[in-house]
Amino acid sequence: MSKAELVEKIAEQAKLTKVDAERALNAVLNVVTTSLKAGQDVALVGFGTFTVGDRAERQGRNPQTGEAITISAKKVVKFKPGKALKDEVCS
Repeated sequence: MSKAELVEKIAEQAKLTKVDAERALNAVLNVVTTSLKAGQDVALVGFGTFTVGDRAERQGRNPQTGEAITISAKKVVKFKPGKALKDEVCS
């Protein structure tokens, strides 16, 4: 589903205009992004939790040459789905 399709679905279900739905979606995404950058977890009860974790440095291979390379450590965004979401999707 694209962002435009998501905005359309939100507008339908919340009885908003597409402009208002897009503004609301952008606000939610901005708050989640800002919170994660500040080191805060974002927990949406029933949906899931967004966290920032560390990925350790590791060895990899260049697929073109087969040469061994070192992939540097970095931060990654993780998502753990909530029970209600798992039950709804995986049942």
